[in-house]
Amino acid sequence: MTAQLNRIAIFVDVQNIYYTTRDSFQRQFNYRKFWQQISEQGDIVIANAYAIQRSDDAQHKFQKALKHIGFEVKLKPFIQRRDGSAKGDWDVGITIDVMESAADVDTVILLSGDGDFDLLLRKVKERYGVTTHVYGVSALTANSLINAADDYFPIDDGLLM
Repeated sequence: MTAQLNRIAIFVDVQNIYYTTRDSFQRQFNYRKFWQQISEQGDIVIANAYAIQRSDDAQHKFQKALKHIGFEVKLKPFIQRRDGSAKGDWDVGITIDVMESAADVDTVILLSGDGDFDLLLRKVKERYGVTTHVYGVSALTANSLINAADDYFPIDDGLLM
């Protein structure tokens, strides 16, 4: 009898990862290298990247690259407010998807520094017994999120382009 592979679900808060790596390192996150690292740990059964829909070529190219790696790219419209600010928040969508898939996997991996997800990680660990991992930029990842995860992996040179 062979041991069952670790079933892994990945959830990427694309805007959070983009801005935190840009602001801290002036570099981009290397999704391909990340995928290679995670695929060595088990079977990636779910991989969702949550992004904002913008109609520029760089965004289309980036989304196509994510799909090529193996991510399902979920898009939400970019909303420009009258005051000039923008909105494009995926927190509820990510939360729903994590809750719906946690029963079917062994490990939930969240790429985000957003402390709003700390309750989510605690809940899926408690309810489904999954292992939770968080990847984020150290200086810009909420302590509450780090503390809620079973394992925290700081994004550093090894995962940057």
